[in-house]
Amino acid sequence: MNTPVTRAGFVALVGAPNAGKSTLLNALVGAKIAIVTHKVQTTRNRILGITIRGPSQIIFIDTPGIFKKPKRRLERAMVDAAWKGISGADLTALIVDAKAGITGQARYIAGALKKQNVRAVLVLNKIDKVARDQLLAQSGQLNKMAEFEETFMISALKGDGVSDLFDYLSKAVPKGPWLYPEDQMTDVSLRFLASEITREQIFLNLHQELPYALAVETTRWQERRDGSVRIEQNILCDKDGHKAMVIGKKGAMLKKIGTAAREEMGQVFDRKVHLFLFVKVSKDWLEKPFHYREIGLDFPG
Repeated sequence: MNTPVTRAGFVALVGAPNAGKSTLLNALVGAKIAIVTHKVQTTRNRILGITIRGPSQIIFIDTPGIFKKPKRRLERAMVDAAWKGISGADLTALIVDAKAGITGQARYIAGALKKQNVRAVLVLNKIDKVARDQLLAQSGQLNKMAEFEETFMISALKGDGVSDLFDYLSKAVPKGPWLYPEDQMTDVSLRFLASEITREQIFLNLHQELPYALAVETTRWQERRDGSVRIEQNILCDKDGHKAMVIGKKGAMLKKIGTAAREEMGQVFDRKVHLFLFVKVSKDWLEKPFHYREIGLDFPG
Protein backbone atom coordinates (compact mmCIF):
# COMPACT_ATOMS: atom_id res chain seq x y z
CA MET A 1 0.00 0.00 0.00
CA ASN A 2 1.50 3.30 -1.13
CA THR A 3 1.87 6.07 1.45
CA PRO A 4 0.23 9.34 0.28
CA VAL A 5 2.64 12.11 -0.66
CA THR A 6 2.56 14.71 2.09
CA ARG A 7 2.29 18.42 1.48
CA ALA A 8 2.85 21.43 3.70
CA GLY A 9 2.79 25.15 3.09
CA PHE A 10 1.80 28.61 4.23
CA VAL A 11 -1.34 30.38 2.97
CA ALA A 12 -1.72 34.08 3.80
CA LEU A 13 -5.26 35.37 4.31
CA VAL A 14 -5.23 39.03 3.30
CA GLY A 15 -7.76 41.72 2.62
CA ALA A 16 -9.12 45.08 3.69
CA PRO A 17 -10.19 45.55 7.33
CA ASN A 18 -13.35 43.62 8.25
CA ALA A 19 -13.32 41.41 5.13
CA GLY A 20 -13.88 38.30 7.25
CA LYS A 21 -10.35 36.87 7.40
CA SER A 22 -10.47 35.85 11.07
CA THR A 23 -13.91 34.27 10.68
CA LEU A 24 -12.57 32.24 7.76
CA LEU A 25 -9.46 31.23 9.71
CA ASN A 26 -11.54 29.91 12.60
CA ALA A 27 -13.78 28.02 10.15
CA LEU A 28 -10.81 26.41 8.40
CA VAL A 29 -9.02 25.43 11.60
CA GLY A 30 -12.21 24.31 13.32
CA ALA A 31 -11.46 26.17 16.53
CA LYS A 32 -11.41 29.73 17.78
CA ILE A 33 -7.86 31.07 17.58
CA ALA A 34 -8.57 34.58 16.26
CA ILE A 35 -10.95 37.12 17.70
CA VAL A 36 -13.86 38.23 15.56
CA THR A 37 -15.94 41.41 15.86
CA HIS A 38 -17.81 43.70 13.51
CA LYS A 39 -15.19 46.39 14.15
CA VAL A 40 -12.45 47.14 11.64
CA GLN A 41 -8.80 46.64 12.64
CA THR A 42 -9.68 43.88 15.11
CA THR A 43 -6.72 41.68 14.09
CA ARG A 44 -3.45 43.41 14.93
CA ASN A 45 -0.79 40.83 14.20
CA ARG A 46 -0.02 37.69 12.25
CA ILE A 47 -1.65 34.60 13.73
CA LEU A 48 -0.96 31.10 12.46
CA GLY A 49 -3.77 28.58 12.19
CA ILE A 50 -2.50 25.06 11.54
CA THR A 51 -4.79 22.44 10.06
CA ILE A 52 -4.71 19.15 8.17
CA ARG A 53 -6.64 18.14 5.08
CA GLY A 54 -5.86 14.60 3.95
CA PRO A 55 -2.09 14.30 3.50
CA SER A 56 -1.65 18.08 3.53
CA GLN A 57 -0.79 20.37 6.43
CA ILE A 58 -1.82 23.96 5.73
CA ILE A 59 -0.53 26.81 7.86
CA PHE A 60 -2.86 29.78 7.50
CA ILE A 61 -1.52 33.24 8.27
CA ASP A 62 -4.28 35.55 9.48
CA THR A 63 -3.06 39.09 8.81
CA PRO A 64 -4.24 42.54 9.89
CA GLY A 65 -6.44 44.39 7.42
CA ILE A 66 -4.44 46.25 4.77
CA PHE A 67 -5.14 49.86 3.92
CA LYS A 68 -3.22 52.18 1.63
CA LYS A 69 -2.07 55.03 3.86
CA PRO A 70 -1.58 54.04 7.51
CA LYS A 71 -0.97 57.16 9.59
CA ARG A 72 -0.39 56.21 13.22
CA ARG A 73 2.53 54.06 14.36
CA LEU A 74 0.21 51.23 15.40
CA GLU A 75 -1.47 51.24 11.99
CA ARG A 76 1.92 51.14 10.23
CA ALA A 77 2.97 48.18 12.38
CA MET A 78 -0.23 46.32 11.52
CA VAL A 79 0.09 46.87 7.77
CA ASP A 80 3.77 45.90 7.89
CA ALA A 81 2.77 42.64 9.62
CA ALA A 82 0.28 41.91 6.83
CA TRP A 83 2.81 42.39 4.03
CA LYS A 84 5.36 40.26 5.89
CA GLY A 85 2.74 37.53 6.09
CA ILE A 86 2.36 37.63 2.31
CA SER A 87 6.11 37.59 1.68
CA GLY A 88 6.50 34.42 3.75
CA ALA A 89 3.60 32.51 2.17
CA ASP A 90 3.49 29.91 -0.57
CA LEU A 91 0.05 31.11 -1.64
CA THR A 92 -2.05 34.18 -0.86
CA ALA A 93 -5.84 34.27 -0.60
CA LEU A 94 -7.31 37.73 -1.15
CA ILE A 95 -10.52 37.94 0.89
CA VAL A 96 -13.00 40.51 -0.43
CA ASP A 97 -16.18 41.53 1.35
CA ALA A 98 -18.66 41.03 -1.48
CA LYS A 99 -21.31 42.98 0.40
CA ALA A 100 -19.06 46.05 0.53
CA GLY A 101 -18.11 45.58 -3.12
CA ILE A 102 -14.80 46.44 -4.76
CA THR A 103 -13.53 49.21 -2.53
CA GLY A 104 -10.47 51.34 -3.08
CA GLN A 105 -8.67 49.19 -0.52
CA ALA A 106 -9.52 45.99 -2.39
CA ARG A 107 -8.27 47.54 -5.63
CA TYR A 108 -5.05 48.62 -3.94
CA ILE A 109 -4.34 45.14 -2.54
CA ALA A 110 -5.13 43.40 -5.84
CA GLY A 111 -2.78 45.77 -7.66
CA ALA A 112 -0.04 45.21 -5.10
CA LEU A 113 -0.36 41.43 -5.41
CA LYS A 114 0.01 41.72 -9.18
CA LYS A 115 3.15 43.84 -8.82
CA GLN A 116 4.67 41.36 -6.38
CA ASN A 117 3.85 38.48 -8.76
CA VAL A 118 2.73 36.17 -5.96
CA ARG A 119 0.59 33.05 -6.34
CA ALA A 120 -2.91 34.07 -5.33
CA VAL A 121 -6.55 33.03 -5.28
CA LEU A 122 -9.56 35.30 -4.99
CA VAL A 123 -12.14 34.65 -2.29
CA LEU A 124 -15.42 36.59 -2.39
CA ASN A 125 -16.86 36.41 1.13
CA LYS A 126 -20.34 37.11 2.54
CA ILE A 127 -22.00 35.87 -0.66
CA ASP A 128 -25.25 35.18 1.21
CA LYS A 129 -25.83 38.93 1.24
CA VAL A 130 -25.20 39.65 -2.46
CA ALA A 131 -27.07 38.81 -5.67
CA ARG A 132 -25.36 36.33 -8.01
CA ASP A 133 -25.04 38.76 -10.92
CA GLN A 134 -23.20 41.20 -8.64
CA LEU A 135 -20.84 38.44 -7.52
CA LEU A 136 -20.03 37.52 -11.10
CA ALA A 137 -19.42 41.18 -11.94
CA GLN A 138 -17.07 41.60 -8.96
CA SER A 139 -15.21 38.44 -9.89
CA GLY A 140 -14.74 39.61 -13.45
CA GLN A 141 -13.44 43.03 -12.42
CA LEU A 142 -11.03 41.72 -9.80
CA ASN A 143 -9.63 39.07 -12.12
CA LYS A 144 -8.70 41.86 -14.51
CA MET A 145 -6.76 43.64 -11.73
CA ALA A 146 -4.59 40.67 -10.76
CA GLU A 147 -3.82 37.13 -11.90
CA PHE A 148 -5.68 34.72 -9.63
CA GLU A 149 -5.31 30.97 -10.02
CA GLU A 150 -8.92 30.39 -8.99
CA THR A 151 -11.93 32.29 -7.67
CA PHE A 152 -14.05 31.04 -4.78
CA MET A 153 -17.36 32.37 -3.50
CA ILE A 154 -17.99 31.64 0.16
CA SER A 155 -19.75 32.60 3.35
CA ALA A 156 -17.14 32.11 6.07
CA LEU A 157 -19.77 32.66 8.76
CA LYS A 158 -22.20 30.05 7.41
CA GLY A 159 -19.59 27.70 5.94
CA ASP A 160 -20.88 27.85 2.37
CA GLY A 161 -18.13 27.14 -0.16
CA VAL A 162 -15.42 26.81 2.50
CA SER A 163 -14.89 23.10 1.82
CA ASP A 164 -14.16 23.71 -1.89
CA LEU A 165 -11.60 26.38 -0.97
CA PHE A 166 -10.06 24.05 1.60
CA ASP A 167 -9.75 21.21 -0.94
CA TYR A 168 -8.04 23.46 -3.46
CA LEU A 169 -5.54 24.85 -0.98
CA SER A 170 -4.66 21.36 0.29
CA LYS A 171 -3.56 20.44 -3.24
CA ALA A 172 -1.90 23.79 -3.98
CA VAL A 173 0.65 23.82 -1.14
CA PRO A 174 4.09 22.34 -1.96
CA LYS A 175 5.03 18.70 -1.51
CA GLY A 176 7.07 18.08 1.60
CA PRO A 177 7.00 16.90 5.22
CA TRP A 178 4.64 18.48 7.75
CA LEU A 179 6.13 21.46 9.54
CA TYR A 180 4.27 21.24 12.85
CA PRO A 181 3.09 18.44 15.17
CA GLU A 182 -0.19 16.88 14.07
CA ASP A 183 -2.10 18.11 17.14
CA GLN A 184 -0.88 21.74 17.06
CA MET A 185 -3.49 24.26 15.88
CA THR A 186 -1.72 27.59 16.34
CA ASP A 187 1.59 29.20 17.23
CA VAL A 188 0.13 31.69 19.70
CA SER A 189 0.65 31.11 23.41
CA LEU A 190 -2.22 30.69 25.87
CA ARG A 191 -1.17 33.95 27.52
CA PHE A 192 -1.49 35.79 24.22
CA LEU A 193 -4.82 34.13 23.41
CA ALA A 194 -6.12 35.17 26.84
CA SER A 195 -5.17 38.77 26.07
CA GLU A 196 -6.94 38.59 22.73
CA ILE A 197 -10.11 37.19 24.31
CA THR A 198 -10.29 40.10 26.73
CA ARG A 199 -9.60 42.59 23.93
CA GLU A 200 -12.42 41.02 21.94
CA GLN A 201 -14.85 41.61 24.81
CA ILE A 202 -13.75 45.23 25.04
CA PHE A 203 -14.49 45.61 21.31
CA LEU A 204 -17.90 43.96 21.65
CA ASN A 205 -19.06 45.85 24.74
CA LEU A 206 -17.88 49.39 24.09
CA HIS A 207 -19.52 49.57 20.63
CA GLN A 208 -19.15 52.96 18.94
CA GLU A 209 -17.34 54.43 21.94
CA LEU A 210 -14.48 51.98 21.53
CA PRO A 211 -11.03 53.51 22.10
CA TYR A 212 -8.84 51.78 19.51
CA ALA A 213 -5.66 52.99 21.19
CA LEU A 214 -5.71 50.34 23.92
CA ALA A 215 -3.99 47.03 24.50
CA VAL A 216 -4.36 44.04 26.80
CA GLU A 217 -1.31 42.40 28.36
CA THR A 218 -1.37 39.18 30.37
CA THR A 219 0.98 39.91 33.26
CA ARG A 220 0.47 36.73 35.30
CA TRP A 221 -0.51 33.13 34.54
CA GLN A 222 -0.60 30.95 37.62
CA GLU A 223 -1.44 27.25 37.45
CA ARG A 224 -3.38 26.18 40.55
CA ARG A 225 -3.42 22.80 42.25
CA ASP A 226 -7.12 22.28 41.54
CA GLY A 227 -6.47 22.50 37.78
CA SER A 228 -7.77 26.05 37.42
CA VAL A 229 -5.66 29.03 36.36
CA ARG A 230 -5.34 32.54 37.78
CA ILE A 231 -4.86 35.16 35.08
CA GLU A 232 -4.00 38.81 35.70
CA GLN A 233 -4.16 41.32 32.87
CA ASN A 234 -3.52 45.01 32.36
CA ILE A 235 -5.75 46.98 30.02
CA LEU A 236 -3.62 49.85 28.75
CA CYS A 237 -5.30 53.10 27.69
CA ASP A 238 -3.63 56.23 26.38
CA LYS A 239 -6.16 58.65 27.94
CA ASP A 240 -7.87 59.07 31.29
CA GLY A 241 -11.20 59.33 29.47
CA HIS A 242 -10.66 55.94 27.87
CA LYS A 243 -9.90 54.40 31.25
CA ALA A 244 -13.19 55.75 32.59
CA MET A 245 -15.05 54.25 29.60
CA VAL A 246 -13.53 50.81 30.17
CA ILE A 247 -14.32 50.86 33.89
CA GLY A 248 -17.84 52.31 33.51
CA LYS A 249 -20.14 53.65 36.18
CA LYS A 250 -19.25 52.05 39.53
CA GLY A 251 -17.11 49.51 37.66
CA ALA A 252 -20.08 48.02 35.80
CA MET A 253 -18.46 47.92 32.35
CA LEU A 254 -15.22 46.38 33.59
CA LYS A 255 -17.19 43.73 35.47
CA LYS A 256 -19.21 42.94 32.33
CA ILE A 257 -16.07 42.67 30.20
CA GLY A 258 -14.33 40.52 32.80
CA THR A 259 -17.27 38.14 33.22
CA ALA A 260 -17.64 37.58 29.49
CA ALA A 261 -13.88 37.16 28.98
CA ARG A 262 -13.61 34.70 31.88
CA GLU A 263 -16.45 32.57 30.53
CA GLU A 264 -14.93 32.56 27.03
CA MET A 265 -11.51 31.61 28.37
CA GLY A 266 -13.05 28.80 30.39
CA GLN A 267 -14.59 27.34 27.22
CA VAL A 268 -11.47 27.81 25.07
CA PHE A 269 -9.03 26.51 27.71
CA ASP A 270 -11.46 23.85 29.00
CA ARG A 271 -10.77 24.71 32.64
CA LYS A 272 -11.90 27.09 35.36
CA VAL A 273 -10.42 30.57 35.03
CA HIS A 274 -9.95 33.20 37.74
CA LEU A 275 -9.54 36.49 35.87
CA PHE A 276 -8.38 39.79 37.38
CA LEU A 277 -8.37 42.94 35.24
CA PHE A 278 -6.56 46.19 35.98
CA VAL A 279 -7.07 49.32 33.87
CA LYS A 280 -4.04 51.58 33.58
CA VAL A 281 -3.26 54.80 31.73
CA SER A 282 -0.01 54.73 29.78
CA LYS A 283 -0.18 57.88 27.71
CA ASP A 284 2.73 56.91 25.45
CA TRP A 285 2.31 53.14 25.18
CA LEU A 286 1.91 53.51 21.43
CA GLU A 287 5.48 54.81 21.26
CA LYS A 288 7.16 52.08 23.34
CA PRO A 289 8.71 49.07 21.54
CA PHE A 290 8.09 46.81 24.57
CA HIS A 291 4.33 47.04 24.24
CA TYR A 292 4.48 46.20 20.54
CA ARG A 293 6.40 43.03 21.33
CA GLU A 294 3.78 42.13 23.93
CA ILE A 295 1.01 42.26 21.32
CA GLY A 296 3.09 40.46 18.69
CA LEU A 297 4.08 43.34 16.42
CA ASP A 298 7.40 44.73 15.21
CA PHE A 299 7.99 48.32 16.28
CA PRO A 300 8.07 50.52 13.15
CA GLY A 301 10.69 53.24 12.92
